[in-house]
Amino acid sequence: MTNAPKPPAHVEPYVRVLGVDLAITFLLAFGGAELYIPAVPNGRSRLVEVIGREAAERLAAIAHTLPRRVPTAKPWIAAVFDSRGLPRADIARTLHSSDVAVRRWLSGHHSHRDQDSRQLRLF
Repeated sequence: MTNAPKPPAHVEPYVRVLGVDLAITFLLAFGGAELYIPAVPNGRSRLVEVIGREAAERLAAIAHTLPRRVPTAKPWIAAVFDSRGLPRADIARTLHSSDVAVRRWLSGHHSHRDQDSRQLRLF
């Protein structure tokens, strides 16, 4: 996956430890909410169920550096899926977002305010 887009800074630790595919699986399963990552992951935990014991242990090793709330990283995940050739409608369905949001993320405009002519530019 060398052609995958570079992850943003808030997602990079997850990608470094888990790899792109497993990081996406983790973010889709746990993104948007707080997650406690125990020092020794239990085999019955949902974390181990989703990403496996070894990956959970690698994540536990860096848990002290991670925020409690797992990021959703939808714009980056959309870019990764787009680089793999997935149709935008499928990307939208996978991310539980609208196709309009996916097109906006992929165009580089992450906010409606980017195109508001009434908003003064800062620089």
